[in-house]
Amino acid sequence: MKAQDRMMQKKWGIFNHYLYYSEKEYPTIDPDSVEQFDALMTQMAKEWCEQTRSFDVERLARTLSEIGCGYYIITVMQGTRFMLAPNCAYTRITGIQPGDGCSERDLIMDLALALKKYDIDLYLYFTGDGPHFDKIAGPAMGLYEDYAANIRGTVDEHFVRNWAAVLEEYAVRYGDLVKGWWVDGCYKSLGYNNELLSIYFETMKKGNPDVLSAFNSGTASFVSEDGDDTPIKWFANEGFTCGEDNDFTYIFKSRFTDGAQNHLLIPMGDYRDGNICAGWCNTGVRRSKEYMAEYIKKNNDAGAVITVDVFVDHTGRFDPEQVEALKYIGKRITTNQGTVL
Repeated sequence: MKAQDRMMQKKWGIFNHYLYYSEKEYPTIDPDSVEQFDALMTQMAKEWCEQTRSFDVERLARTLSEIGCGYYIITVMQGTRFMLAPNCAYTRITGIQPGDGCSERDLIMDLALALKKYDIDLYLYFTGDGPHFDKIAGPAMGLYEDYAANIRGTVDEHFVRNWAAVLEEYAVRYGDLVKGWWVDGCYKSLGYNNELLSIYFETMKKGNPDVLSAFNSGTASFVSEDGDDTPIKWFANEGFTCGEDNDFTYIFKSRFTDGAQNHLLIPMGDYRDGNICAGWCNTGVRRSKEYMAEYIKKNNDAGAVITVDVFVDHTGRFDPEQVEALKYIGKRITTNQGTVL
């Protein structure tokens, strides 16, 4: 079965931003104090390892199976030094030791094996800007950005090959347990082009020759011509469209955009203070379950795939209100379109 056909047959999936979590508020530290910075990183690293150890992969897999979705996407990292699984290349390049940035637990492998029992595919969220906010890992990798100090970095082949070495270790380790990669931060403003993105693309294929990929262009996921938004295919060889959107409104007219499987990633959570972007990784349901089920069905009928971003806590537990709505959606999609293969 072609990878794009498999994705289409899965119909829809769930996305989680799973990042460093703490209920504590940290004091402001002196940015020039090495001692304060090191102490803070030590404390955060300890809590990150505790957090990843607390993630109940079996419970999450059961919940996803009860919901009835076909695949699951989780963040490997986003902007900081904290990674979801050990990585020797990361340690070699940054000098940050295992457990001080990468989690001690291989949470990705544990998730992949738990999901496999239910025939739920695993996709991974990666980024094109790496640990760019970390003042140790960022410069070592080759891209550091400090917005407060007005430091803006750009990528080059040196950075991309360093970051691709981290990606390669993960890709080869997990092989075909990972069906696809959704790669954020591949912005034109950072200097990305097809030549640089092809390095990541070829690296992913070392682990799984049939793996799918999507790259976020940073110009939003749609381009408007005379008021008619159309999806973007950013990288020449990507297998599905990035499709980041803020609401359940766009309906595809066909299955493909320039050969890429049409796909949208949309947050389910409530807006806060009227901020349309605040629904990401938030609790609550701002659209009715009936509306979302019909919306996903219409896109599935056109040949497109929908991913729903929902809240997850540090143990891997979902918001009960969202679970109720997701179960309804899963039943409607199965009833209307047959059992997902």
